Amino acid sequence: MRQIINRGKSSYHPNSLANGDPRQAKASEGGYTTYPERVDAKKVRARSRSFFDHFSQARLFFNSQSEPEKDHLIDALNFELGKVVNIDVRKRMLRVLGQIDKGLATSVALALRLPIPKEADEPLNQSIPADANPDEYQPVQVEGALVKSTPLSMANTVKDSIVSRKIAFLVADGVDSNSIKTVKKTLEDQKAIVDLIAPRQGFVTAANSEIVPVQHSFLTMDSVMYDAVYVPGGANSVATLEADADAVHFLNQAFRHCKPIAADVSAIQVFEATYFFRKLPEKFDEKIALRDGIVINNRPKSLADLFVKAISQHRFWEREKSRKVPA
Repeated sequence: MRQIINRGKSSYHPNSLANGDPRQAKASEGGYTTYPERVDAKKVRARSRSFFDHFSQARLFFNSQSEPEKDHLIDALNFELGKVVNIDVRKRMLRVLGQIDKGLATSVALALRLPIPKEADEPLNQSIPADANPDEYQPVQVEGALVKSTPLSMANTVKDSIVSRKIAFLVADGVDSNSIKTVKKTLEDQKAIVDLIAPRQGFVTAANSEIVPVQHSFLTMDSVMYDAVYVPGGANSVATLEADADAVHFLNQAFRHCKPIAADVSAIQVFEATYFFRKLPEKFDEKIALRDGIVINNRPKSLADLFVKAISQHRFWEREKSRKVPA
């Protein structure tokens, strides 16, 4: 069969799309044009073999992660597959994971108490057109040019800025408004975003009777929406938060997710209600704060400056080891 096929030798002009079919635009106007080339060909329904490379990008992504991030991926797969009732579906997914990385498949299989399936008689890809040969639609294994790529890991996030990071301030009636203002200003000067979260919506009344607006309550907002958490001082506020299970859970989640946490010295009793309190160091100098991501200070400005440095680190992955230990 003889056909005329258009192969693009083209340029693009942004105005060409506004006047109908861009292929009709004149080359002299900078529009999209094609070069007509005569070829002998057969019209077939087929896909390039590269289309069936389903695993090399997934393998590159997994290999590029830090060890804590790999643990997160394994936990996520265990969580999702653990809810699958049909054992055959679990086995099929383990077979797919084995195509990506044997270590990944083994770790998930161990949690599911299942063996990694060997090659099965049925094809791995069963999404096949009715008139097609199943063998021609099976995935191919391709070795990528890269074994790993550093930018694909969160552990390699640029650590010199807190621009756009979201920080939660946990507050209640009786909070120290001076601490809020000082730390909030320092963070916002660095272009971070600060939200105040309280047991109830609307506002809290500070220790000096000042009305302080709050953006969310513990009922409507979750720790996973923030990059860091700060607990200001104020005797009544601290006592309220310590007794509030939602506030304590907010802090527990932030710690488990390896996020920076700061508190006024007078707010340390809120930490005492958390599961991670006994994992904290005995002193909180700058070196330890930047190692563990826990900033405790009785001077709001000093706390704020150190908190900025901690937030710029993004996550403190060493906590992954301790979070596996029951409190």
